[in-house]
Amino acid sequence: MSNFWDLIQLLLSTFVLLVYLLIMFQIIGDLFRDSELGGGFKVLWIIGLVFLPFLTALIYIIVRGRGMAERQRASLQRAKSDADAYIREVAGKSPAEQIADAKSLLDAGTINQDEFARLKAKALA
Repeated sequence: MSNFWDLIQLLLSTFVLLVYLLIMFQIIGDLFRDSELGGGFKVLWIIGLVFLPFLTALIYIIVRGRGMAERQRASLQRAKSDADAYIREVAGKSPAEQIADAKSLLDAGTINQDEFARLKAKALA
């Protein structure tokens, strides 16, 4: 019976340790993400996390929790917009843009009507 309770205690303590580490990494990431907080205050928070980790983490979440969520949301929005911009860049031009470019080349005399028709057909394909 003792082995069962030892296993439960091990599982519970492992869970608590993992939650603690996740919270610490989240707080440290937020400290480095916050551009409005000065370097001296960041150092003080880190020192507090080293010497009084539970109390400092609790105070940090109470005092800066709302800003922490806003910075996380802004970071995710920035990452999403960067990914969307990259996808648009890689995907290339839309068919309408390709036809407009071909039309400007035709108007400039760089290509003839047959080449324009081929480029238009390729863009619409």
